[in-house]
Amino acid sequence: MASEEASLRALESLMTEFFHDCTTNERKREIEELLDNFAQQIGAWRLCLYFLSSTRNDYVMMYSLTVFENLINKMWLGVPSQDKMEIRSCLPKLLLAHHKTLPYFIRNKLCKVIVDIGRQDWPMFYHDFFTNILQLIQSPVTTPLGLIMLKTTSEELACPREDLSVARKEELRKLLLDQVQTVLGLLTGILETVWDKHSVTAATPPPSPTSGESGDLLSNLLQSPSSAKLLNQPIPILDAESEYICSLALECLAHLFSWIPLSASITPSLLTTIFHFARFGCDIRARKMASVNGSSQNCVLGQERGRLGVLAMSCINELMSKNCVPMEFEEYLLRMFQQTFYLLQKITKDNNAHTVKSRLEELDESYIEKFTDFLRLFVSVHLRRIESYSQFPVVEFLTLLFKYTFHQPTHEGYFSCLDIWTLFLDYLTSKIKSRLGDKEAVLNRYEDALVLLLTEVLNRIQFRYNQAQLEELDDETLDDDQQTEWQRYLRQSLEVVAKVMELLPTHAFSTLFPVLQDNLEVYLGLQQFIVTSGSGHRLNITAENDCRRLHCSLRDLSSLLQAVGRLAEYFIGDVFAARFSDALTVVERLVKVTLYGSQIKLYNIETAVPSVLKPDLIDVHAQSLAALQAYSHWLAQYCSEAHRQNTQQFVTLISTTMDAVTPLISTKVQDKLLLSACHLLVSLATTVRPVFLISIPAVQKVFNRITDASAQRLVDKAQVLVCRALSNILLLPWPNLPENEQQWPVRSINHASLISALSRDYRNLKPNAVAPQRKMPLDDNVTDEMLSFFLTLFRGLRVQMGVPFTEQIIQTFLNMFTREQLAESILHEGSTGCRVVEKFLKILQVVVQEPGQVFKPFLPSIISLCMEQVYPIIAERPSPDVKAELFELLFRTLHHNWRYFFKSTVLASVQRGIAEEQMENEPQFSAIMQAFGQSFLQPDIHLFKQNLFYLETLNTKQKLYHKKIFRTAMLFQFVNVLLQVLVHKSHDLLQEEIGIAIYNMASVDFDGFFAAFLPEFLTSCDGVDANQKNVLGRNFKMDRDLPSFTQNVHRLVNDLRYYRLCNDSLPPGTVKL
Repeated sequence: MASEEASLRALESLMTEFFHDCTTNERKREIEELLDNFAQQIGAWRLCLYFLSSTRNDYVMMYSLTVFENLINKMWLGVPSQDKMEIRSCLPKLLLAHHKTLPYFIRNKLCKVIVDIGRQDWPMFYHDFFTNILQLIQSPVTTPLGLIMLKTTSEELACPREDLSVARKEELRKLLLDQVQTVLGLLTGILETVWDKHSVTAATPPPSPTSGESGDLLSNLLQSPSSAKLLNQPIPILDAESEYICSLALECLAHLFSWIPLSASITPSLLTTIFHFARFGCDIRARKMASVNGSSQNCVLGQERGRLGVLAMSCINELMSKNCVPMEFEEYLLRMFQQTFYLLQKITKDNNAHTVKSRLEELDESYIEKFTDFLRLFVSVHLRRIESYSQFPVVEFLTLLFKYTFHQPTHEGYFSCLDIWTLFLDYLTSKIKSRLGDKEAVLNRYEDALVLLLTEVLNRIQFRYNQAQLEELDDETLDDDQQTEWQRYLRQSLEVVAKVMELLPTHAFSTLFPVLQDNLEVYLGLQQFIVTSGSGHRLNITAENDCRRLHCSLRDLSSLLQAVGRLAEYFIGDVFAARFSDALTVVERLVKVTLYGSQIKLYNIETAVPSVLKPDLIDVHAQSLAALQAYSHWLAQYCSEAHRQNTQQFVTLISTTMDAVTPLISTKVQDKLLLSACHLLVSLATTVRPVFLISIPAVQKVFNRITDASAQRLVDKAQVLVCRALSNILLLPWPNLPENEQQWPVRSINHASLISALSRDYRNLKPNAVAPQRKMPLDDNVTDEMLSFFLTLFRGLRVQMGVPFTEQIIQTFLNMFTREQLAESILHEGSTGCRVVEKFLKILQVVVQEPGQVFKPFLPSIISLCMEQVYPIIAERPSPDVKAELFELLFRTLHHNWRYFFKSTVLASVQRGIAEEQMENEPQFSAIMQAFGQSFLQPDIHLFKQNLFYLETLNTKQKLYHKKIFRTAMLFQFVNVLLQVLVHKSHDLLQEEIGIAIYNMASVDFDGFFAAFLPEFLTSCDGVDANQKNVLGRNFKMDRDLPSFTQNVHRLVNDLRYYRLCNDSLPPGTVKL
């Protein structure tokens, strides 16, 4: 006894020292080693049992439980049966004796350890494991403890995390499923008892927003009046103990619902009870009472009541997330929706006491999130199922969703609701596409709701209606998607507008365009307020209120211009003629606005509040150009129509647009505006391509500016865009004209002079007087840029370059990349040298993909460079540099040059029935395959995934696995490597892909796989005995379909790992029979 006491004091001292701030890491490592050694001792658990019953030190208790956990999960098989019985008896007794005094985290850990024993031994050696839990739940004194045990059992046994054999996992799931009905009955009873007990004693409350509600909508949503009456009962006030028990019961239900199938075990009375508790989340009265009564205890009570609502909604959402609904459960589902929408009506009911928004603000944020999750699941998973029920009023539901959406207290809540509307609009669009005959009927049913949604979303993006909220949005900080909060808000809103436009184009346009017109009138009217001052032009609007109103109007105009641009796609294609006049009206307005902004130079005007109004004016101008650019496809379609009708109207539109664009292509214009103008110019030159574009004076002016050596150069981005536009004007064919009218000779001369002017400075560079070095360093930035240039050249112009020149370039590069140069370049991870080698390999990828015989003579030297010079350098390096490009090159070489390795004639194929091609260049093919095999032994998961995909592609396209050389010499080596990868769990994210690849390889020779490979694989497995190998072999059924085969593979891998774990847990010298 004294030695046990001394051990406990020593352990307490060690633990206190370990967690002390002053303890060094080195000392911590020493203590850790000491504790690990103690835990590995046979019989250490006895001391730990003493520690648990004799200490109050949390660290010591947690350590002792960890020793038990390790013993049960990793060494249980080797523990003598007498010791196991003792542990199974002592730990539950310890829990029962101390569960009320133990800290909650120690109590939960002790529960987990007992459940771990059940996971190993129930029902064979621990037959009363589950019975004990049911008894704990049924005894009022231990109900909370029983519920904690039940939830832990559900977590640990339904989907076991530790290694267990597949057979045991299946057995545990079946054992638990057998208990589900009993468990759900118990939980229903607990919740109903608490509710009924407190409902009887609840005082009748005064009339309030939460009691006695009724109405047409309610009677529609809830078929039976008794159901409505039931849900209208006042919510009882629960004591702390009852709330705790109910929260545990709801947590249990939520976890059970995550894995049990939908069935009759989930009774109507259980669902109704859960909905009773869901009402706690929207019970403002109780929260108010808690805060009015003042004490902190009451506030905590109020929060707990809200938490019951959150937990109940979690249970509902778990059921909602199941897509597979048995026929007999559909009625329950409908009842769930009716009851949830009753709650939604309570939340959104407007009356004198509360506006909807303030009510939502008073509710628990987590409850609102759960409710929004429910609505999302309803629309995405169940709407198509429920919409057909005549008794379910979908339009009324949309009315409630509308109120809920537009009274959200937070931006995130609003975004989430917009996502739900997007899902609904997608559903509606796909429904109409699949049932075109019913299109009008479907649209008529939802038309009012959609128009209302469109109007409200448009109002929400305008400062005119929603200034307070919009000013809260951050327009500076970029998120992971490189957009600000304001940009995200606008983009999500405009997506909803666009989807409504797709369904109701006329309504959407007639709603949006007048709003745009109103703001345009303000913008176009600014000219009358421009006065000339000493330093230029000034906007004579100075009153603070006027400036604020102008700021809001300009922000709104900018948003509405983006909206108009987003809708451009709905005016082209089949509907071009039908919606022509609307589109023409929009485009004419946009052309007018862009010209107006450029002519009066609003971007350079002085304003009373330059930090606000000037950016606003620039943004409106830029957005008008961007919106016009969005209509470039419409203009292209108009161009082809105009070509047939030769209309002056189209010519005027394009000429005026160029008059608006040209003044902005200047170094004096802000970058934002300059780039918008350049992008529009590129679209006109590339997408629209009218014949007369080059003859417009404004375009000539741009040509002159770019080719003028004395003109100041634009910023690089703009310069590139303008050059691209001018080049495209000359290079791209004019639409709707035959080849002989394209005027290629004249355009060619003009293009040559353009290129000559653009490259003037480069060509005037004087050659360096010093003789250039013979060898170029590969890790040099100039070499990097040169390789980029040649890569672009090969991708775009290899045909025009001609064979001799191309051959010369390739040969020069092959000579340049020597083994020494490559080794030196690749040595430094992420260096310029690595990038240069990667670009060279990309150039070779282009070369090997080229059809025809022109570049085939280079194949031997390319493969030699890869396998003899690059591969040996990178093979054993952990760095991913160069590897992806090298293996892509090898894949492209095989894929596009299959006949370099396998000669096959049609006649030979027909004669043999199966093409056994004549093999050529076998050593090179084998070396490439070996490199692929080696890559699967490395930890880089991206390379593994890429290379597995390449092999599968070669098999799909070229029957790689069927080739004799692969089948006889490599097939089962690859299967072996892939199985080992699964066993070692090194690439677990790719389990599914690996399983499919093993199947595809094995299916080439199933007989060989089952008769030779599998026994050989099992024989070579270490860590398992002969009997276990036999069991593994027997359990691998000889199924030849993909799902069953891959299931067998994963079972084999799982059980092999489990047997190794079991064998490792046996004490040394154990005799296995």
